[in-house]
Amino acid sequence: MNAAAIAALRLLGGVILAGLVWEAAVVGFGIRPHLLPRLSEILAAFAVTPGAYWAGLQRTAAETLIGFAAGTAVGIMNGVIFFRAPLLRDMLLPVFIVSQTIPVIAFGALVVMWFGNTLFAKAVIAFYLTFFPVTVNTLLGLNSVDPRQVALLRSFGASPRQILFRLQLPMALPQIFVALRLGASLSLVGAIVGEWFGDNTGIGVLLLQAMYNESVVALWAAILCAALLGTGFYALVAWAERRIVFWGAEQ
Repeated sequence: MNAAAIAALRLLGGVILAGLVWEAAVVGFGIRPHLLPRLSEILAAFAVTPGAYWAGLQRTAAETLIGFAAGTAVGIMNGVIFFRAPLLRDMLLPVFIVSQTIPVIAFGALVVMWFGNTLFAKAVIAFYLTFFPVTVNTLLGLNSVDPRQVALLRSFGASPRQILFRLQLPMALPQIFVALRLGASLSLVGAIVGEWFGDNTGIGVLLLQAMYNESVVALWAAILCAALLGTGFYALVAWAERRIVFWGAEQ
């Protein structure tokens, strides 16, 4: 059995144990349902309307993945440009920093007004929360490369492009993946927040509907959907890190 399978089994065992503790704690301590319902009641809510939760999960996953992918591509590109052009970095990086001080709820309202209640609008909000940490960590990773290694490649006649793709970017990958693991969560937050401004389906919609109906069970069911999606997305990024950055990824 390989390491990935063992890690998956450990995760599954931890989830099962947490579920048993949850159920036993609610029953044993007599916690009122409006504070914390039993896990079995929440799972029953999934069984009653599985289509709604599955559709919401698919929609939010699509928004998250599109925003995350775009944020990753733009963030890495920005990091490389800023590394190669310090003057441009000094001009634009402060603007990026200021943009990140805008609360996502305010930026989300503006994006929805521009693009409507579309999947694209939600993906833009997910992108907004992803590209900046990827930009910063790409720049940090590129700056951390030993200048002596760069000088050695130049002495062998390597071009700036070859140095970038064969040395600097590979050496920056551990830093980049730190940002990608963070972006995996932030992009999901952005997609859910975007759905709060109006949509027909999505985890954010399920959360709002549960709040309006004052249904604690449905609210926890939506929260578990978000946790499931976030955990799966993070695990996918961590798996990619172990495969790509095998010399520096956490085991």
